[in-house]
Amino acid sequence: MVGSSHEGMHRVFQKDPGLVTRTCQQILHIPFPEPREFAVLNADLTEIEPVERRVDTLLRADTDQGTYLLVIEAQGKRDDSKRGSWAYYLSYLYAKYGWEPVLIVVTQSSATARWAARPIRLGLPGWHSLTVRPLVLSPDNVPVITDEKEAARDVALAVFSAMTHGRGTGAAAILEPLAAALETVEPETAVVFAELVEACLVDAQAQEIWRNLMAPVNYFFKNPVAEKVRDEGREEGREEERAAMVLRILEWRGIAVSEAVRERVTGCADLGLLETWAQRAVHASAAEELFVGSGPVGEALT
Repeated sequence: MVGSSHEGMHRVFQKDPGLVTRTCQQILHIPFPEPREFAVLNADLTEIEPVERRVDTLLRADTDQGTYLLVIEAQGKRDDSKRGSWAYYLSYLYAKYGWEPVLIVVTQSSATARWAARPIRLGLPGWHSLTVRPLVLSPDNVPVITDEKEAARDVALAVFSAMTHGRGTGAAAILEPLAAALETVEPETAVVFAELVEACLVDAQAQEIWRNLMAPVNYFFKNPVAEKVRDEGREEGREEERAAMVLRILEWRGIAVSEAVRERVTGCADLGLLETWAQRAVHASAAEELFVGSGPVGEALT
């Protein structure tokens, strides 16, 4: 017994599947190819067993024109199974939230970018029931940011530039301006950015350059002793703790510290100068090198 027009309107096609072909050809004037056979499948799309379906990053963007869901997928290589997955993600999100979903694919590979940019068309030739057109960010369209001022204007974009171009030899040219730009953001943010860049660098030369540039950052924020000092430095006595950090870096590296150097460091009340000395302590071959080029108050000890 058919209980409603809703049921009847679609079940007629179960009774005569060929009706699909005829209505498309004769009414909609769509050149539906002649099927060799039909099969009525289970229409229940409920997944009885839990199946994990997870996008890489999902963001909500509220704008004056409406709310959008940004589906961000990092793609390392061609994967034709994504044709179905991406279409599912967008359809599911639209059905669940009622907001327009936007698919953005990010990749370090030009070949993968060309593949990902191809529209995913589901349905009949010339009449697609669903079309997915990913937005693709890749080395082909992400700029190479090698200017320090430009990098400082948008540090996150400069970071993304280094990450996107991380598989090519050209990445090395981005790193020094980026390292300088990282000094303009909060230290904790700089550490996260630094680690993201390091994870995306494939070129051996670029990896070495970046590790050298980030040596002070890595020490200050990843070494347990330095981390403890940094946290304590947020309380009273920041100058004293920063001075202690300078001395501990030297001691950790096995560099002898004379009494004159110790007195000069512990007697300094300038946080900026102490930070400069801490950075130099990471690379110095002698404790006295901390003060070289520091101006009248920081002339080298003899």
